[in-house]
Amino acid sequence: MPAPRTFQFQAGELLLIDKPKGLTSFDVVARVRNATGVRKVGHGGTLDPLATGLLIIGTGGKTSLLGQLQNDSKEYVFEVCFGFTTASYDAEQPPENERDTSALTAAAIEAALGSFRGAIEQLPPAFSAVKVGGRSAYAAARKGQPLELKPRSVQIERFDLLHFARPRAVFRVLCSKGTYVRSLAHDLGQLLGVGGYVTELQRTQIGRWHLSDAWPLDELLAEARRQTGRDRPAGRGNL
Repeated sequence: MPAPRTFQFQAGELLLIDKPKGLTSFDVVARVRNATGVRKVGHGGTLDPLATGLLIIGTGGKTSLLGQLQNDSKEYVFEVCFGFTTASYDAEQPPENERDTSALTAAAIEAALGSFRGAIEQLPPAFSAVKVGGRSAYAAARKGQPLELKPRSVQIERFDLLHFARPRAVFRVLCSKGTYVRSLAHDLGQLLGVGGYVTELQRTQIGRWHLSDAWPLDELLAEARRQTGRDRPAGRGNL
């Protein structure tokens, strides 16, 4: 976590936040807006609600930098459970299509990873923020009306196996803007013939920014309220 300092929220700050599981990126934006009293707040790259890790929030004049941050490479560490698939490619939807993983080895996984390094074509998950004709793929999928999505070109700079204990494996990937880690997990499982879905996902880096320099969200919000005086109870003494 960074050392304590005085923030200039109204003038503009880039805030490195360790997003907890269960919140959307827009939830975090709303909480920072409420804690700081600054209306102009945005984020530099969406994280799924079930994902954790580095989320960069801009306030005031620094929101103009968020567009270029979204273009930076991203690094993720994530866990895949092989032997099942889910409709969302992660743990949001229930596991289905059980397959036998008894023959799956670390060597087989390592060999398959080569197919995903470099420039690849990737199909976004049905449960994603991609829009077709103004309709959100995520909203349509939840209604049982999945949209026809088109593959997109992405760049996988690094894709490494960190740990394997059947049926789960942990990976690190460094990838370009627009890459869906959930699709990587799903497609890897399909190539291996056993299926797979993401059980844990953490973003560890955006460009030159690292998770190790991020504030836990609750601590950042508490510090913001303290510095802006928004932690004081309303009353005659504050008039």
